[in-house]
Amino acid sequence: MNKKLEEFESYIKGKKVAIIGLGVSNIPLLEYMNKLGAKVTVFDNREEEKIPKEYLEKISNYGMEHFFGSECLSNLKNFDIVFRAPSCMPTKKELVKAKEEGAIVTTEIELLIKMCPGKVIGVTGSDGKTTTTTLIYEMLKEKGYNCYLGGNIGIPLFTKLSEMKEEDFVILELSSFQLMNMTVSPNISVITNITPNHLDIHSSYEEYIDAKKNIFKFQSENDIVVLNYDNELTRNCAKDANSKVVFFSSETKLDDGVILDGNVIKLCSDKIRRHIINTKDILLRGKHNYQNICTAIAATKSLVDLDTQIAVIKKFSGVEHRTEFVREIDGVKWYNDSIGTSPTRTIAGLYSFEEPIVLIAGGYDKHLDYTPIAKPILEKVKTLILIGQTAEKIFLAVKEEEEKQGKKLDIYMCETLEDTVKLAKKSATKGDIVLFSPASASFDMFKNFAERGDKFKEIVNNI
Repeated sequence: MNKKLEEFESYIKGKKVAIIGLGVSNIPLLEYMNKLGAKVTVFDNREEEKIPKEYLEKISNYGMEHFFGSECLSNLKNFDIVFRAPSCMPTKKELVKAKEEGAIVTTEIELLIKMCPGKVIGVTGSDGKTTTTTLIYEMLKEKGYNCYLGGNIGIPLFTKLSEMKEEDFVILELSSFQLMNMTVSPNISVITNITPNHLDIHSSYEEYIDAKKNIFKFQSENDIVVLNYDNELTRNCAKDANSKVVFFSSETKLDDGVILDGNVIKLCSDKIRRHIINTKDILLRGKHNYQNICTAIAATKSLVDLDTQIAVIKKFSGVEHRTEFVREIDGVKWYNDSIGTSPTRTIAGLYSFEEPIVLIAGGYDKHLDYTPIAKPILEKVKTLILIGQTAEKIFLAVKEEEEKQGKKLDIYMCETLEDTVKLAKKSATKGDIVLFSPASASFDMFKNFAERGDKFKEIVNNI
């Protein structure tokens, strides 16, 4: 029996528990808390009619008190423990007050890491999290370990704690929102990179950076943190690490770590560089994906032999919505990169191709700077098709770069995703790539990037 879990289950019985946010991760938690005999109150900032009926029925069947709407947290009083959804920032005044009054304010992810009997591997970063996390999971699974995949991907794992054993691995993709106010770190932590993101929600870039650093802040000297040597912010994180630091790089020939050297990924140790795999033998495209592979190798090199790692890399075809091939029409290849929710992600997508690109971009405004994307667009794109809230921002950034370089690019504005696809089909010629990589979030038109990507694929497949 997991002693930490046993103690928690004994503690929680009869306690006043607040669950904020009726999302994917908190519904199993709600069921679990009810089973343990906690006195649960549910909060959600949506109006009741916007909450799925099956969730409402569950709350009703359990006889739980609930508060909905934008002012629901005004009722957050006298609780023993508060579970917040990642989207509910711990800096909210109601949560700060609850903590001051003695409540434990936490998340199901934080308690999972604290009570997991096995080893936890956590991956964060502004780009590349999902691909890296999935690669790590596949490498460990291929080696024969019993693994659980969770966090932003996979399934909510808190309710699986009773099944977990000491020899098991939990691999988590962690966002800045999940890491905020975290007081525990995984045994192996990874930061793929740090670039401006989610500045529409975080109070500052510094707050976002500090949240990312929590992934290694509470590690011990026996733990490992994997850092991107090419990213100044992550490279400097090594100074603050209590654990063993492992670097990866695609720009520097490290003496120790994992590097991309030309077209070859190499493992470096004691100034000896061992060839692992040539990029021509990798299904994934783009330097950013070769970096993700380097990261996964670095994170698992103490657990998985090279032959196993190579076998996984060779057959790994990628994750949905990440430079995902949709279909070829009249010699034009269409790619769905809906995960391109920031300029840096889209820039990486652009540099994955040598062919001329028709780029569809634009979406919800996260208050990011679009100046850095202008040069790559002028360099790689033959036609730019814009949509959504950020269309004007991207347009102005590209126009300014056009004037600097004395170049001219065909740029169009559209109202709907259907219109962008129609225009892209007219603009693209045989040998071109049509890349849907918005460089923006999806929330102006869609629930999330996956729904947006699915819609794009549906439209393209119906041409």
